[in-house]
Amino acid sequence: MGKLAQTSVKYLITAEFEAEGTVEKPDVIGALFGQSEGLLGHELDLRELQRTGRIGRIDVEVTTIKGKSKGDITIPSSLDSTETALIAATIETIERVGPCDAKLFCKSIADIRAVKRKQIIERSKVLLKELMKDVPEISTLAEELMESVRSADITNYKGCPSGPDVESSDSIIVCEGRADVLVLLKHGIKNAIAIGGTGVPPAVAHLTKSKETTAFLDGDRGGDLIFKELMQVGEIDFMARAPFGKEVEELTKKEIFKALREKVPSEQAVELAPLKSKIHKFERPANKPAHNVTTVRIIPSSKKGGKDIPDKKHSALLNRPERSNDRPPVRVVTVSPITKKNELSEEQKKVYGEQLNELIGTHAASIYDKKNNFAGRVPVKNLETALKQVAEPLTVIVDAEVDKKLCKMVEDAGAENIIAIKVKEKSGKVNVFIQENL
Repeated sequence: MGKLAQTSVKYLITAEFEAEGTVEKPDVIGALFGQSEGLLGHELDLRELQRTGRIGRIDVEVTTIKGKSKGDITIPSSLDSTETALIAATIETIERVGPCDAKLFCKSIADIRAVKRKQIIERSKVLLKELMKDVPEISTLAEELMESVRSADITNYKGCPSGPDVESSDSIIVCEGRADVLVLLKHGIKNAIAIGGTGVPPAVAHLTKSKETTAFLDGDRGGDLIFKELMQVGEIDFMARAPFGKEVEELTKKEIFKALREKVPSEQAVELAPLKSKIHKFERPANKPAHNVTTVRIIPSSKKGGKDIPDKKHSALLNRPERSNDRPPVRVVTVSPITKKNELSEEQKKVYGEQLNELIGTHAASIYDKKNNFAGRVPVKNLETALKQVAEPLTVIVDAEVDKKLCKMVEDAGAENIIAIKVKEKSGKVNVFIQENL
C-alpha cells in the first residue's frame, strides 16, 4: 500500500466506533476495507485510493472496557471535498468489526488547508512586523540626508571648528567642542564655533568683540569654568546652558532651541549650582532701598493669658504719631523666642544676612546645605522643586512672607531654618529668623 505524502493532505476524516465485544486495530481496518469494497465503484475503493496515494495511512485507537470496545478512526484524504464526503459516508455503513456487531459515526471532516492558512496568516504578521522595523520612513531618510549635508558643512575658523556662517553672521554661538558644533549644524544652526578645550583661543576671543556672542555651555562644572574665562578674555553678551548634568552634544533639537530661547544676559548669569533648574542672579534695582519694611519683634508673654508686648528696644515705635508718606510702613510680626538650641552662629548670621539683603525685591530664594555651602538661587515659585534637588538642605533664605505652607514645604524637604523679612504665621518645627535675629 502506498503512503500518502503528508504535504498533499487536504482533509482529515474523524470517526468513532463502538463494538459489542473485544476487537483489535487490525479488525477495524479490515472492516473498513472489506465492507466498503465496491460500494462506490473501483475509482473510490479504499484499497485503490490508498494504493494511489489519495487516501493516507488510516490510524485507529481502540479501548476495551468490560468486554466492549470503542475508539477513534482518522483518515487523511487528498480527494476533493465531494469525494471525501462520500468516503466519510461510506464508512458509516459498516455494521460489523471482526466477529462483533458495531456502529461507526463520522464526527467531522476538517479542512487541513484552513488550519494551514491560519498558521500562514499568523506567521506572516510576525514577518511583516519584523520587516517594517527595517524600513525607514521617507521623512527619516530625508532627515538623515539633511544631517549628512549639514555635517559636511563644518569648517575651520583660524583653527577652531565652526559652522559656515561664523564669519558672515552678525551673531555667533560659542560652544565647547567640535561635537557641539556638529549637533547644532545637524539642526540647522550654522553660526557656531568651538573653543576646543578649556583655554579660549585668541581667534575666538577677538571674534566675540565684533559680534553679538552667546556662550552655549554644558550643564556641569566645566561649563562654569569656561564661562568665567570667556568673560575675562572676550565680550559675551548672552549665556545659554544645557540642562543640569547634560552636555550640548547630547541634547535633542527641542532641548537645544529651548536652551537658546532661555538665554540670559551675561551679567545676570551665575555659576551652575547643583540644581536641575536654571539659576540666574537677581539684581536689586540701584534706586531701590535695601529695607522697605521696618519690623517690630513681639515677644510672646510668659504669663498665662497675658498679652503679647513689644520689647523695649522698639516700644517707642508703637507710640509714634501717624507716619508720614516718605517713611516705610511698620509691620508688626510675632515670632517664637529663639532658644539657645536654635541659635545661629556668628558666621551664619553674617552670611545669611548678606544674602537676605541681596534677595530683597527679587522674589527669589537661596538655599544652603548642612555644610553651609551655597546650593543655588531660584524664583520662589520654583522653590519646592529646587529643594528636592539638594541632598541635605539646611537653610532657606526667601524674599517672601513666611506662612504655614512655606514652613511645611521647608520642613518636608528636611531643612531646619527659614530666613525672611516678614512672618505671617509659623507652623511645624522649622526655625524662623527675621532680619533682626541676624
